[in-house]
Amino acid sequence: MTNPFAGNPTGSLALRPAAWLMAFDLASVTWAVAGAQLLRFGVEDTSVGVGSRQIPYALVSAVLIALWWTVLGLAGSRDKRVLGYGPEEYKRLTSASLWLFGAIAVLSYVLQLETARGYVAVALPLGLASLLFGRWILRSMLIDARHHGADLRRVLIVGSAESVLHLEQQLGRHPEAGYEPVAAYVTNLPCEANMLGNLPVPVPRRSPDLDGVLAATDLARADAVVISGGAPLDPTALRHLGWALSTRDIGLVMAPALTDVAGPRIHTQPVAGLPLIHVTTPRLEGAKGIAKRGFDLTAATALLVLLALPMALIAVLVKIDSAGPVFFRQTRIGRAGEPFRMLKFRSMVVDAEMKLDSLRSRNQGSGPLFKLKQDPRVTRLGRFLRRYSLDELPQLLNVMSGSMSLVGPRPPLPQEVEQYDKSAHRRLLIKPGITGLWQVSGRSDLSWDDSIKLDLYYVENWSMIQDLMILLRTAGAVTGKNGAY
Repeated sequence: MTNPFAGNPTGSLALRPAAWLMAFDLASVTWAVAGAQLLRFGVEDTSVGVGSRQIPYALVSAVLIALWWTVLGLAGSRDKRVLGYGPEEYKRLTSASLWLFGAIAVLSYVLQLETARGYVAVALPLGLASLLFGRWILRSMLIDARHHGADLRRVLIVGSAESVLHLEQQLGRHPEAGYEPVAAYVTNLPCEANMLGNLPVPVPRRSPDLDGVLAATDLARADAVVISGGAPLDPTALRHLGWALSTRDIGLVMAPALTDVAGPRIHTQPVAGLPLIHVTTPRLEGAKGIAKRGFDLTAATALLVLLALPMALIAVLVKIDSAGPVFFRQTRIGRAGEPFRMLKFRSMVVDAEMKLDSLRSRNQGSGPLFKLKQDPRVTRLGRFLRRYSLDELPQLLNVMSGSMSLVGPRPPLPQEVEQYDKSAHRRLLIKPGITGLWQVSGRSDLSWDDSIKLDLYYVENWSMIQDLMILLRTAGAVTGKNGAY
């Protein structure tokens, strides 16, 4: 299918993606509601009783389609600010659908409508699954287009040289979010001129005032202005800047000095005109811990049942391919620093550990990690198993025993933990996982620092929604080529 966003010029995000979203949403709800009616009633001419009157289900379906499509728009699920990045788009879509059908259930009870429960029971899950799948397809296309420079909002970053550089790097790493830093307005230019050579964006040399920001915005032809936490602008100046930008139809974005904090931990409370930001402390215990453990047990059991025959076949192939045991057992460090024995299908020769010292001079990993793309210790079958992460399937048994989770930080070796600093030790607050942010963000291609950063982000911002998204992304990661060795 041709990418509908690929030909869009930079900055045109507001039009074509929204039109495609509306079309996909309409097709999804129409298919779901029409399918529910056909499955429940067939082609019969049926009706629902409203008091003494009878209303054809065809009309009920048409009204439901229109309401569902409208509610999705009113809930902000098509807002360009949530498209392409993060779970907010999916959360709004799901919440709007559930609220609509909840309202239908309440109205049916209050008004004593004789709505067929089977009709509703089919329409909701079918429609929700279709909507989520359609949005996932469109998001994939939109992300691909953004990685190629289309459908991006040009942004001017305002702040100190340090904060501008940090924001530019962070936004540049995630073009799927839809922001393209094109210029900077450095407010501490006189005292930080020596840093300008490090800034990978043009820096308009303007006086640090409101007129200077507006002039820089016009010069950069920016679609939005991002104010960093280090920008020395008082509340009055920010208010006037917001007014001036609104007349130009240019967005104003505030980027507080909070890093690696996800949405569920942030709560905004307006107090006397001040948007106070509350940041909660992450805790994976109590009901959350029980929910994660329950999900791990349920999913791991189901996967073991489904994969029993493939795993048995892999075990036989490992035994045939090279001499040695089927499983490779290695000591890893789990939650709270407790060691455990991690299971994998053996993908190397039996004496691989004894040959490690002779290969250290060829190490391609960073930090304490040893990585070698063409490791001579890996067996023929082992290369295939590693390519698709099939060697990690026995870790489902570690999940069942409670030493690992389906999703979590990468299980570290004891020698890695010995080199942890104070912040890196926070990775050990929760169980390591078979997959995680490190798995879906580059696997072995990640640097040591990036791997630690991703694991800390996961620990600090755990949520069940995030776990589900990581599991869905894992399928794409294991079939891709990046970092698979």
